[in-house]
Amino acid sequence: MLSTLMAGFGLGFSLIMAIGAQNAYVLRQGLQGQHVLPVILTCALSDAILISLGVAGFGTLTAWVPWFETAMRLGGVAFLTVYGLRALRSAWTGGAAMEVQAAPDRKQAATPGVQTALWPAVLTCLAFTWLNPHVYLDTVVLLGAISAQYTPTWVFGAGAIIASFAFFFSLGYGARLLAPVFARPRAWQALDAGVGVVMLGLAVKLLVM
Repeated sequence: MLSTLMAGFGLGFSLIMAIGAQNAYVLRQGLQGQHVLPVILTCALSDAILISLGVAGFGTLTAWVPWFETAMRLGGVAFLTVYGLRALRSAWTGGAAMEVQAAPDRKQAATPGVQTALWPAVLTCLAFTWLNPHVYLDTVVLLGAISAQYTPTWVFGAGAIIASFAFFFSLGYGARLLAPVFARPRAWQALDAGVGVVMLGLAVKLLVM
């Protein structure tokens, strides 16, 4: 069972670690220190649901509902385009630098000049997750199909879920190590520009696939 668990962990980690819209958003929230835990849990729990569906044999959904993949793809294109253009606009106008303030635990923490509300952050994270057709292809179809080669399949799925939690917690909270770098406005402009390029690139890729 340990080998099955590690196989699921390895595959899950390799699928999720690729640079994408969801990961870029988690990184940005981690750097800002805004709603990090809710965003991380939203991503990890969404992955857990999708992985569970895949392991349970839900990967045949696209065969049952032929238009499902196309609808999710076009929805993802629209969302990524809007968010990518917003990120490029933020890079052009200057964005916001991180200010070093005293945290309640007396350590120095980096916080952004403009705070965002919790629910918009969570809803944006949900959109990045559930409007990305690659998520369904990777976590539901691909991972679900491979899990059928292992016994018991739920152990394989558990390994992939653990990998998702480990990755997002590392990305979200590990981003704080880069806080001194992003105390400079230019660094935020570079990040926003990179995020915008990634988003628009993914949108084009989804559109032509």
